[in-house]
Amino acid sequence: MATKEDNYKYLSGFGSEFVSEDPRCPGALPEGQNSPQKCPYGLYAEQLSGSAFTAPRAENRRTWLYRIRPSVGHGPYTKFPKGFLTHDWDEQEPDPNQMRWRPFDLPKTPDVDFVEGLHTICGAGDPKMKSGLAIHIYSCSISMENRAFYNADGDLLIVPQVGPLDIKTEFGLMKVHPNQICVIQQGMRFSVAVNEASRGYILEVFGQHFQLPDLGPIGANGLANPRDFLTPTAYYEDMQNTSYQIVSKYQGGMFACNQDHSPFDVVAWHGNYVPYKYDLSKFQVINSVSFDHCDPSIFTVLTCQSEKKGTAIADFVIFPPRWSVQEHTFRPPYYHRNCMSEFMGLIHGAYEAKKDGFAPGGATLHSIMTPHGPDAKCFDFGSSEVLKPARVADNTQAFMFESCLGLAVTKWGLKTCQKLEEDYYKCWGDLKSHFTGMKL
Repeated sequence: MATKEDNYKYLSGFGSEFVSEDPRCPGALPEGQNSPQKCPYGLYAEQLSGSAFTAPRAENRRTWLYRIRPSVGHGPYTKFPKGFLTHDWDEQEPDPNQMRWRPFDLPKTPDVDFVEGLHTICGAGDPKMKSGLAIHIYSCSISMENRAFYNADGDLLIVPQVGPLDIKTEFGLMKVHPNQICVIQQGMRFSVAVNEASRGYILEVFGQHFQLPDLGPIGANGLANPRDFLTPTAYYEDMQNTSYQIVSKYQGGMFACNQDHSPFDVVAWHGNYVPYKYDLSKFQVINSVSFDHCDPSIFTVLTCQSEKKGTAIADFVIFPPRWSVQEHTFRPPYYHRNCMSEFMGLIHGAYEAKKDGFAPGGATLHSIMTPHGPDAKCFDFGSSEVLKPARVADNTQAFMFESCLGLAVTKWGLKTCQKLEEDYYKCWGDLKSHFTGMKL
């Protein structure tokens, strides 16, 4: 797939207005109004809405697309094989055990594209009610040829782990490498091309949108800076009289229709509802410089809030390279029981609290109120290390999808993938009593 460097940035935060036109068609953006009687170059005007028309101005999301053919020009939808993509959260009995998966398989055959390689691990909620989330793995070996995909159920936050993704969208082109992320928002059509067998993680939120977390006492600067989020530049292809398949994820099901032209025929666009990408190495870490721990929420890159203030349907949290300087403190992550569900993945390196067993391309799930924390080896080191300023997590990038919802694991996640470690609980088996007080 041809690529073109993205160069439009979030200059003043989410909600900003963006303007872009393909340089091959200067003046393609209408002046003065969104939908003139006749658009320049004989284009069609089409609005893509990501919020209710009547949403408050600060929350209203929409973009005007000026395209060669309107997206309505397609045949009827029919069922599309959905493989291991599911939102049936009752197909397995609830299981509160700590879970860890070995690295998920890359495709065993050379003919699996991004859509065909989607596998659901866990989730909760109902896309019909626009509430909840799902966590998927993608594993693909070939590019999507004359096929586009869109998600009618919600936003997709994509975390590549093996192999870069060339993503063609209605808004333009994005190249997303491991240690970068991208968000394709609800309803946006896209296609994924790969040059090698590729694998990664996906966080899907139903009917809501990701946003930057509030900074509170941190102040104006810190965490993910708005200017580091990149949106693509308009780039169109004029492919007529061809066979193109559009795959839709709708109410948890998969459907497909055919059309005789490329869906990536947008010559110009303007609005505040766009796909975007972000380089995790640009995250500005905030941390303790005295003693004890700040909560892991200080590592939040993006959040999707529930109706309960300060409680997330989903947070995307990273654990990047940083300095650790706390005094009189057990520096590794503390032992913990949480009212949130914590799903962790590893992009590369070795996670600081479990340097053995937790491998890149694998995952862990620690469910609501199920205890977890460092293994015995990490505890012994953290209890005896000389506390001087030290680098943490160099050459490593772990992340967490955290949610207030109780996540149900699918049959594929528990059984079919055959990657679940049955003896994960044993990593805490060597934790011994060091009690020195009076024994009763």
